[in-house]
Amino acid sequence: MSNALSDRLEATRILFDLQQGTEIVQSLAGCLEPEEIARRVTDGLVARFDCAFARLWLLEEDLGILKLVASSGLYTHTNGSFSRVPMGAYKVGKIAQNRVSFLSNNLPQESWVGDRDWAIANNMNGFAGYPLTVGERVVGVLAFFSHGRLEPEFLEVLQTLCAIATIALDNAIQYQKEKQIWLSHPPTVENPVLSDRLVSILKTTRLTLIGTERSLSPPVNFLFLQVAECLKQSGCSYGRLIYAEESVTLEALVPTMRSKAKHWLQVQLEQLNFMLRSLGGAMRVQISPNNRAIEVVLSIPYVCERDRQVLSEREVEILTLLTRGDRDRDIADRLVISESTVKFHINSVMAKLKVRTRYQAIHQALINGWIQ
Repeated sequence: MSNALSDRLEATRILFDLQQGTEIVQSLAGCLEPEEIARRVTDGLVARFDCAFARLWLLEEDLGILKLVASSGLYTHTNGSFSRVPMGAYKVGKIAQNRVSFLSNNLPQESWVGDRDWAIANNMNGFAGYPLTVGERVVGVLAFFSHGRLEPEFLEVLQTLCAIATIALDNAIQYQKEKQIWLSHPPTVENPVLSDRLVSILKTTRLTLIGTERSLSPPVNFLFLQVAECLKQSGCSYGRLIYAEESVTLEALVPTMRSKAKHWLQVQLEQLNFMLRSLGGAMRVQISPNNRAIEVVLSIPYVCERDRQVLSEREVEILTLLTRGDRDRDIADRLVISESTVKFHINSVMAKLKVRTRYQAIHQALINGWIQ
């Protein structure tokens, strides 16, 4: 087999795995129950990949304990000896404590395996353990057991899935915490509207309300409040809450007090992007023309529009051909355009989606449902 054909088949396999991972990611959209998100991840791994069983633990921070919340495949129970694992204990606890992923393709020979006979009898050879982290915080651990060998290329796909699942889990955990506060401290009057709640957070910010306030869903309220907390910590000086005909928008200005202000905000807000996309929203963070402030614009439609597209028809057409493994030359011949024009459109797509590689662009387009 020639190197060119081998490379093309390998790219096709990676794209197929990306599509399988994307289907799992898409199943998480709109879910704000951590245990349900965890179950969808483990179920998806078993259904779409060569996985004997998969398990996911979430960290109970106050106790320093990893709690098993989802198990799919050969074992579906969440009780037993590994249902609660202390940080640093066993391989799962060490992965969480050290925040280092682990891979083995010879599980029966690993010294940390307590029952080698079990591994041999069940033909367990591959193991991958991933810490689910947001910044320096540990959210949980995902463990993946397989009968066959785990290839490095597949692990990159699995890492991408873990990164997105972690954000979804963290958003859901934070939402559930706030929900418990709402339930444990019910207001004596009607629930405050979003503008009132923003004022309570952004106490030193000059806020303006434009339009007639509407009742928003708990996930939408939660997302705006999370953004407000970020703005508060960055010293937001001005904000506008705008109720337009089809969407609600928060515009904010943050003085550029230090050079890292924009980067810090981008990192904090990026963690909310998964939930934002699931609600059909969009967010922009940029320096103002006079370089004196950081502009933050967050907009969410009243009705989620998952099929809203930011790519042109030609760009979608080229991305679709890329998923089939076509080279630039093949795409140019098929569309009767030059190869340089194909590259121009691909670069345009990467710029619009703010990604660095073609595979990342395809992955993003698949998540948003722009290509099949």
